[in-house]
This record gives sequence, C-alpha cells and structure tokens, in this order.
Amino acid sequence: MVEEKLLLRALRGETLSVPPIWMMRQAGRYLPEYRETRKKAGDFLSLCYNSELAAEVTLQPIRRFGFDAAIVFADILLVPQALGSDLWFVSGEGPRLSQFSSEAHFIRMTNTEDIHATLAPVYQTIRLVRKELNAKVALIGFAGAPWTVATYMIAGRGTPDQAPAHKFIAENEPLFGQLITRLSHATIEYLSMQIKAGADCVKIFDSWAGSLPAEYFEKYAVEPCREISQTIKQRFPQIPVIVFPRSAGNRYIGFAKKTGADCVALDETLSLAWCAEKIQVDGCVQGNLAPKHMVTGGQALFDETRDIIDQFSGGPHIFNLGHGITPDAKIDNVHAMIETVRGSKSV
Repeated sequence: MVEEKLLLRALRGETLSVPPIWMMRQAGRYLPEYRETRKKAGDFLSLCYNSELAAEVTLQPIRRFGFDAAIVFADILLVPQALGSDLWFVSGEGPRLSQFSSEAHFIRMTNTEDIHATLAPVYQTIRLVRKELNAKVALIGFAGAPWTVATYMIAGRGTPDQAPAHKFIAENEPLFGQLITRLSHATIEYLSMQIKAGADCVKIFDSWAGSLPAEYFEKYAVEPCREISQTIKQRFPQIPVIVFPRSAGNRYIGFAKKTGADCVALDETLSLAWCAEKIQVDGCVQGNLAPKHMVTGGQALFDETRDIIDQFSGGPHIFNLGHGITPDAKIDNVHAMIETVRGSKSV
C-alpha cells in the first residue's frame, strides 16, 4: 500500500514530482493567530506546557497554509529542564538556564527514566494534534541534539560561538562526555514517547554542529546522533529520522550514512549543485531556501524556490527553509513560496 503522506514517501526515498513542504518554526510570531494564543498562555514556557494551546498553535500553520507536515510545538530546552535545570525566558533576549558546571551538578541531574513527568504535556499535545490532523498530513516530533543542548546548559544561554562549551571540553572533557551521554539517553526516551503519542517521524536539531572543530565533530555531533537514530530505529523500525547538522559544511557529506538517518536537512549556505551531487546521492535531503526570502519576497523568492526544486528534482526532497522562519516574515511571501513549489504561481 502506497503511503499517502507525501512527507513520509519522500523520507522513505521516493522521488516525487512535487516535493512535500513544511517550514522550521512554522508555528511562530509571524502569525497573528499565534500571537493571540501566546497572550492567552501568558509566556512562552506556559504555552509549551499547555497541551491544548500548544496543539492549537501546532495546527495554525496547517489550517492557514496547508503544509504537508506539522511539527509539535515545544522547545529543545525542555529536556534539560526535565533533567533538573532551571529554565526561564527573558523577553526580547531568549532562554536562560541554570549553568551546568560541575560533577555535583551532574549527580543532581534527574535520572533519564524520570523525565516524563515534566515532559508529559508535550506527549499530550501530540495526541491532541493527531486527533485533529488531516490523515494526509504528517506529524513531526523533535528534540535538540546533545551537543547543541549542552552548549546552552553550560553557558546558561545562547552564545554566538559556543565558547563556554568549548572551554568546558578543554578543561573537563570526561565530565562533558558524561553530560553528552545523559542527554543522548534522555533524547532517546523523549523521542520514543513522542512516537508512542503519535509522531510519524522525528527530527534532531543540531543547530551548533558547525562550531565543532574536526577533532570533536565525529565524537560530539556524529556519534550522539548515530546512537539516537539507531536506537529509535531499533525500537520503531518504520519511523524515519531527520538530522540537521547546521553549518557543518563539507562534513555534511556522509552524515546521513554515518548516523543511519533517513534525511539530512540542509542550511542555506550550501551550494545546491554540490548538495545534489554529494549529499542527495545518499538519500532524502530537506531544505534549503534562505529565511530572508520570507521577509523580502519578490522575484528572488520565486527564482530561488524554483532553483531548489530543479536542482533536487533527481532524488527525494522535502522543501523547507535553511533555518527557522523569522518573526518579521510576511504571510504573503509564505503563500507565494508554497504556490511556487506546487506549480500554481505564474510570474
């Protein structure tokens, strides 16, 4: 029986005449309905943990745009919170965490099997979305990759170059390795519960993979993603896995094969022809329109969208942005992109 969900067909290696489409951060501040729902929640974390409201914002871009996939509304830092870190968000600045700094902190961390009490609202969000979602629309679960999550835990916030995490490795790599292992195991359990709740596939976001030097990339980007992906596949053989080693450059080559993932998401800095030759040859690719086009629109949006479709037309491809859509994006530009992908836009 042919899988009706276009996203899953692409993830299983099928080359489609029109690629499925969704956007990273497609539920977000560029949508007026999202802003209204967030007001009801009170703040970002309250929205993440209110299953009814989180399900609503997950479904909003599906209703408005008709994307081929929904992605559960949550945040990659819910896992460290479930492991015992304090987490809060500063308006206009982003997340803050209590800093991971010592063996004593590691000893105090929550055991992996106990994280679900905190994360249960995410699983309920997935169940609620699953009930409402059109049968042809896929539902994506996700988590942050251990390296990226660790950089936030060590710095207590996002940083431009992840310098605190690099310093931590240099000063105490054994403890850093323990942290990565704990995060890997927690991520496996978290994604497993998302799948049990109804996710059709999962994505691992390694937003800061590109900052790892060569001697650590295999150890802290490839290996954790491999362990997570392969364990998920052992438990759930039919569930595809997407990995996103953002800004990895040449190290994108072979990443899907090394990790066992079904698809690798591409950032917008990469050459399309190079990706088609070096990366898509291994299977499905996702991406990689620059998010700026969702702000500026115009002819460049049409041209770049068509070029991506043309360059990746020879293999399995999921159309997406090269990173998340930004709050200043224009709704009309999102519509124009979708219409262009689906072939109904004439210029």
